[in-house]
Amino acid sequence: MAPKNNEGSAKKVMNKGAWTAEEDKKLAQYIEIHGAKRWKAVATKAGLNRCGKSCRLRWLNYLRPNIKRGNISDDEEDLILRLHKLLGNRWSLIAGRLPGRTDNEIKNYWNSHLSKKINQKEKITEISKTHETMPQKTWNSVQVDDESSKGVENPEVNFDVNEFFDFSKEGSYGLEWVNKFLELDEDAWLTEKSSLRKQ
Repeated sequence: MAPKNNEGSAKKVMNKGAWTAEEDKKLAQYIEIHGAKRWKAVATKAGLNRCGKSCRLRWLNYLRPNIKRGNISDDEEDLILRLHKLLGNRWSLIAGRLPGRTDNEIKNYWNSHLSKKINQKEKITEISKTHETMPQKTWNSVQVDDESSKGVENPEVNFDVNEFFDFSKEGSYGLEWVNKFLELDEDAWLTEKSSLRKQ
C-alpha cells in the first residue's frame, strides 16, 4: 500500500502551461549554481511548482546559454534534409550534427516547413513524369487535325476504304459472321425468356 502524505490524500498540484519570466530566472539561477542534474530535486529546491521533466525540457530547449536562436539557414535546412533521409526521425542525432540547435526545434521545423516542401516537390515531379509518359502530339499531327476539322483534305493522309472491307461480294459485304452472331444471341435470349415464364 502506498504511503499517505501528511495532508492526507491531497496531492500537490503542479503548475502547468506557459513558463513565466520569473520561473525562467529561478531555474537559470539554480542551475548556474548547482548544475543541471536530478531534475526532480531542481524543481523543488529552485522553488518552482513544476515537475522535474518540465524543468529539464525548459532548460534543454530554451534556457541553455549555447542554444542558437533565430531562423534556420539554407545550409542548415539542406543538412537537415540530407540527415533525415539518412537517419529518419531521429531528431536528437540530427541535432547533434547542428551545433546550437535542439532536437525539439528541428522536429518542429521539419513538421511545420520541410515536410510540406518535400510533399510539394514530390507532387511536381509526379506531374512532370505523367506529362513525359503521355504521348505528345507533334506539330504535323496537330496541323492534320486542324485541317481535317475544317474539311480540307490533306494530301499526306491517304485512306482507302477497300483495305478495311471487302466489297467484292454483293449484298453482305463479307459480314456474314455478324448475322450469325446476332441470330445466336437472339436464340439465347428467347430460350432464357421462355425458361423464366415456365418458372
